[in-house]
Amino acid sequence: MPGVVERSGVVDRAGWVRANTGSFASLMSKLETELLDQVMPPGGGLAKATMALANRWVTTRQLGFLLGFMGTRVLGQYDLALLSTEAAPGRLLFVEENIRSTARALGVPIGPFRTWIALHETTHAFEFEAHPWLRPYLAERLERQLALFGKDARGLGREALRGLGRSIRGESGGEHWIERMMGPEQRALFRETQAVMSLLEGFSDYVMDEVGRDLVPDVERISERFHERRNQRSSFERAMLRLTGMDLKIEQYRKGEKFVRAIAEHRGRHALARLWEGPQTLPRDGEIEAPQRWIARVLDGSPA
Repeated sequence: MPGVVERSGVVDRAGWVRANTGSFASLMSKLETELLDQVMPPGGGLAKATMALANRWVTTRQLGFLLGFMGTRVLGQYDLALLSTEAAPGRLLFVEENIRSTARALGVPIGPFRTWIALHETTHAFEFEAHPWLRPYLAERLERQLALFGKDARGLGREALRGLGRSIRGESGGEHWIERMMGPEQRALFRETQAVMSLLEGFSDYVMDEVGRDLVPDVERISERFHERRNQRSSFERAMLRLTGMDLKIEQYRKGEKFVRAIAEHRGRHALARLWEGPQTLPRDGEIEAPQRWIARVLDGSPA
């Protein structure tokens, strides 16, 4: 992957926030436009402009809160601005403050831990740069998701707030509060996209452990302690993760790694290459939890 190493950098927490502000602001701006178009008549005049300013004031503070919370937890990132108007190449970012503090908390040596984290993020770079169809595929789905969100949110807001309250209390009932803001079409798209994101995170987790056996001293202990810590969170942390939606990402790691490992164990590591042939071989909704369904559909050619 020529150029990826040259497009890497080490940042502190504030640097990570600065690096991501543009991407998050672009996402919020598109979402704001969709919502205003739904709740205000065409034109809208002064009323629409006033609502836009008020909404932007609230959104800016929400964005600052979200980035601040995430900035204390992110270890590394393959930064790929899906909504950017220009297809700028991705870059690797590593948050040294968080890597050091996490290594201390785990009681593991910093050097091997850095290498282990770098394996995860460079695997993300491989996923996108070795398979150029993946970026526009995900970007198109995100654009559709935002358009549908604007259409659905007006009628589903109260239900979403009730769902958010239940989720923060740990009473989700199997459906994430974010899904309660969606109509049927958007929910189906969201779940399909979640399956792809689970693959991306799970594949990277699988590689960091398997390749790490040859590159990272004592990788088994590092991995075990890291995953134990991931699963042991305070009530406040769990509530914050649900509120920000980051609990979905944590679930992606677990489900995706289990899915990838099952394919490798049943059909060999060479079978994993089939995952990246194109959109048709990506896991569909329900296949992440049942890898045999993906094996039957893609490897054995059974009808979906």
